[in-house]
Amino acid sequence: MVTKTQIENVLRTIPDPEIGVSLWDLGLIYEINIDETSGVVTVVMTLTTIGCPLFSLISGPIKKEVGALKGVAGVDVELTFEPPWNMERMSDSAKTQLGFL
Repeated sequence: MVTKTQIENVLRTIPDPEIGVSLWDLGLIYEINIDETSGVVTVVMTLTTIGCPLFSLISGPIKKEVGALKGVAGVDVELTFEPPWNMERMSDSAKTQLGFL
C-alpha cells in the first residue's frame, strides 16, 4: 500500500506551472487521503488565487505522477479555498526561491 510520505515526495517534484516552485513547498496541498480498500488517493488542494485558471494544468500532473505509484488505483484531486491560501503556507525553501527570505 502506498504511504502519505511517498505521495508527499512525488508532490515535492511537481512544480506550479507559473511559479516553478513545487506544489508542496508553495503550501497548496491541504490534505492527502488514501482509501486502503480501493487504493484511491484523494489530494485536497488550493490555488494561490480563486480566479486562477490553471487547475487542470496542476491537477493533471498530480493524477499522472501520484497515479504511477505502486498500489495507487486512482487519484482524485479536490479543489478548496477554505482556508484561503496565503504566503505563510509556503516553506522556507519556497520563500527563498521566490526571494522572500
